[in-house]
Amino acid sequence: MHSYLVNQLSKKVKSIKVGNSILDLSFPKIMGVLNVTPNSYYADSRVNIDNVLSVAEQMIADGVHILDVGGESTNPVELYPEQKVGPIARDEELDRVIPVIEKLSKEFDTFISIDTMKPVVMQEALNAGAHIVNDVNGLRADGAIEVVAKNKASVCIMHMQGMPSTMQVNPSYTDVVKEVKEFLFNKADECIKAGVDKDAICLDPGFCFGKTPLHNMELLRSLEEFTHSSYPVLVGISRKSMVGRILDKPSEDRLYGSISIHLLTMLSGASIIRTHDVAATADSIKIFNAYLGLN
Repeated sequence: MHSYLVNQLSKKVKSIKVGNSILDLSFPKIMGVLNVTPNSYYADSRVNIDNVLSVAEQMIADGVHILDVGGESTNPVELYPEQKVGPIARDEELDRVIPVIEKLSKEFDTFISIDTMKPVVMQEALNAGAHIVNDVNGLRADGAIEVVAKNKASVCIMHMQGMPSTMQVNPSYTDVVKEVKEFLFNKADECIKAGVDKDAICLDPGFCFGKTPLHNMELLRSLEEFTHSSYPVLVGISRKSMVGRILDKPSEDRLYGSISIHLLTMLSGASIIRTHDVAATADSIKIFNAYLGLN
């Protein structure tokens, strides 16, 4: 039986606390990608201070639930050498994301997440109106957990082996599913002990972040080991190299593959889909809901 039906029948329908609100996760919700960068791997996801309102407005009309703002590309160098990716200074990241978050929070009544590894950027983004910290580094930086706890913020904890610039050089695991689970659940426990509300935590296995194609597929096939926990699970596979390797297509031609994999993750119980393609993802969720009788 599919995980969403299991959750429905057992009344284990999930939600996540976001500020003073509750985001109902009885069916999958959409996180839309807003990259305030010059070098993200999918060019159509890039925005700037001048066009971000129009892009966000379209995403909201298409059915987005969370706007995810990021100012630092995490593309692995060996996969995207032409993008000249790599870490950027704190002040440069702040200059990119803070004006955008301020603009979005004033204009729209929509949840905003900040996609960053830096505690200072987390804090300033929350001050500017963000509600959720989305950390690909899994809150490993000194002070990151404390920022989330102090601000009563929601958080998405992601697993990544290594750091973005080198994570795909030679990823290695004895048991990728076990090791990713242990990291995420241990980090969630750390957060709770530090004062983060358990109901404000979601987990992300981190597809393509320090994983080989085989590791990614093992995680995909075993996703229910994550979704059957008490935490909602976010997946971000949209137009990633995982899709590209299977289809042998560049990022601009990976829409249909991304939608297909996202549907598989939803059948395994994924609660939040992070995507570059909000309208297409919203349509796929409508089909998914009709199939499971959730409409």
